[in-house]
Amino acid sequence: MHFPVTIPIGKSGISAHFICETVAYFAGYRYYIYLRSHTGDKISSENRLIIFVGAALGALIGSHLVGILEKPGDLAHISLLYVMANKTIVGGMLGGLIGVELTKKRLGVAVSSGDLMVYPLILAMIIGRVGCFLAGLDDGTYGNPSNLPWAINFGDGIRRHPTNLYEILFWISLWLMLKMIERKWQFTDGARFKIFLASYLVFRFFVEFIKPDYFFTFGLSVIQLVCIAGILYYYKVFLHPSKLFKAHA
Repeated sequence: MHFPVTIPIGKSGISAHFICETVAYFAGYRYYIYLRSHTGDKISSENRLIIFVGAALGALIGSHLVGILEKPGDLAHISLLYVMANKTIVGGMLGGLIGVELTKKRLGVAVSSGDLMVYPLILAMIIGRVGCFLAGLDDGTYGNPSNLPWAINFGDGIRRHPTNLYEILFWISLWLMLKMIERKWQFTDGARFKIFLASYLVFRFFVEFIKPDYFFTFGLSVIQLVCIAGILYYYKVFLHPSKLFKAHA
């Protein structure tokens, strides 16, 4: 396989990463529509739409804000093109969370809006990370050089940790774990989303150690500091896990 992967169309080609990103958005949204129609939604369609807008704005701001802070040394040369080219999922998720919470507070919505989105988001993340893998070095989601048997040469002759594949395995494992739990237990309102996001923040905190990030002198990167902030926000998930469940289903 040659990276980055492109799909030939006539005399030219289209990026496999772009195709996967597009499919991820479409598949995630269609899965959400399916779940909403089969499980019901305590939030009205009008409020749900407004919450989506709040989430999108928060995710956009958070994604690019954390993205441009990942490499503090480059801030001296910041430009609009640089801002638009740098984004990160961690910043997008936490920015989206802030956007949702502020919007819900304005609307007076007290029930969880995230539980219904968990499985669609996981599906979208899996497909999206396939695209990141196929993009090779261009995407910037690869890991440090490694001699492990499954290390991959993304095109520069250096075998590296395929951290995008690690993330796909994480998402599949989380999906299966949530499904297994739901066979025996009933989550409290909002618990599924809390587990979803808190688990991902822990995963990203540790996987960043094997990625070529900018690390401060105290040994952590910007992404890891943002992850710590999110983990502290969800501290009850780790200190009181029993409160995530109602009773035996």
